[in-house]
Amino acid sequence: MKKHLLTAALTAAIATSSMANAADIKVGVILGFTGPIESLTPDMGASAELAFKEASDSGMLLGGSKIVPVRADSTCVDASAATAAAERLITSDKVVAIMGADCSGVTTAIANSAAVPNGVVMVSPSATSPALSTIEDKGLFFRTAPSDARQGQVLADAVVEGGIKEIAVTYTNNDYGKGLADSFVAAFKAHGGTVTIVAAHEDGKADYSAEVAALAASGAEKLAVLGYLDQGGKGIIQASIDTGAFETFALGDGMIGQSLVDAFGADMVDSIGTSPGGASAATKTFVKMAKANKIGGEGPYDGTSYDAGALIALAIQAGNSADRASIQANMNKVANAPGTKIYPGELKKALEILSKGGEIDYVGATNIEFNEVGEVFGTYKQLEIKDNKFSTVKIR
Repeated sequence: MKKHLLTAALTAAIATSSMANAADIKVGVILGFTGPIESLTPDMGASAELAFKEASDSGMLLGGSKIVPVRADSTCVDASAATAAAERLITSDKVVAIMGADCSGVTTAIANSAAVPNGVVMVSPSATSPALSTIEDKGLFFRTAPSDARQGQVLADAVVEGGIKEIAVTYTNNDYGKGLADSFVAAFKAHGGTVTIVAAHEDGKADYSAEVAALAASGAEKLAVLGYLDQGGKGIIQASIDTGAFETFALGDGMIGQSLVDAFGADMVDSIGTSPGGASAATKTFVKMAKANKIGGEGPYDGTSYDAGALIALAIQAGNSADRASIQANMNKVANAPGTKIYPGELKKALEILSKGGEIDYVGATNIEFNEVGEVFGTYKQLEIKDNKFSTVKIR
């Protein structure tokens, strides 16, 4: 009789433990679903959620647990609204980690005021300001898109190789724009180029003809636009084309998106741009996966968003816990060597290796390897407009 009672008790305990292990795990997805990059964020969010679904559907995550994404709007520009949204995710929804945010200013605000004080890991797929490298994040902030300290150099290299020796520069007046502009200008000057004017522009204006007139008066034939494709950057290009001031542009990653091509593609003669990403077999695998799930896959931050989501799921498994501190402790462990290299579509394989105590080295869609401050070196695509879309002409 005692043996039967003991067996029943053990069975009940195992069942209870299994149910506990298979609980839903809430992860925040905070992006600017409204605002200056709103044409990019639907695919970014969907790409991260594709990784969550892949991990959940595998049946391997913490004994059958599923990740439930909880979305919030960062607005990309309103630090107060973004912080309030993040606080709701953390305190009310009780998310264990955050995929996001997107734009550098709101990402900094969320990290400083909400995530870090509450011990919540953030993995941004698109916040690129160099200033984020030195925030007091207590090891909780990571990003899968490389810093603009590198992008500025890459864009300057591309412009110089195109034979341009003189250029005007305009940037969106925030952390992202200023950081990228500083990096680009320094790199372009180091190549011996001349920057005729550097001028900030504000987002949200109905007309940018005055700004463009000042840029054109500097005498440059080419204009670097380091802004947002759904806001001021678009307005600058519209005014440039309307007045005939510029028709050749150098574009930062915030300007890369199909909506810009649809609006002005035929009028942007010999324009180039840069965007995080590559043309590796892993990247192509991710794009194929994304398209099969009705996600664009080729946006500037789609691959980095998938990788951000995947890393959170893998860190949960590596620590055998959805505890916030455990996730933080295991981010570098799953992202860096040594271990079995893991590519897009291989999350089940990775989760199984981790469940057996093995090691993985997540490469992902965008060649992930974190440095000492949780950043990637990254690769960049040099882009031109061809056949009514942004097309990769070189990997840098």
